Amino acid sequence: MDPKGLAHLAPIAIGITVLVDHLFGVPVTGASMNPARSFGPALIAGAWENHWIFWVGPLIGGAVAALVYEFVFLRRKETAE
Repeated sequence: MDPKGLAHLAPIAIGITVLVDHLFGVPVTGASMNPARSFGPALIAGAWENHWIFWVGPLIGGAVAALVYEFVFLRRKETAE
């Protein structure tokens, strides 16, 4: 966590993220938020057609979040100092 960030708001942000995922994603796709949790049912059912999205999605999302943090938030702090 960024020591200069809003750490006290992290639980609220995480809770809202999980809530929105469950409200909109579960009825449509089941919305597994954990790739390891998706692996077990896919293994037992032998259903691998769209399983790649449970691995590629979080990896791309994490990479995009890291780039946004690096180029938006960290660069802004460097220019302010």
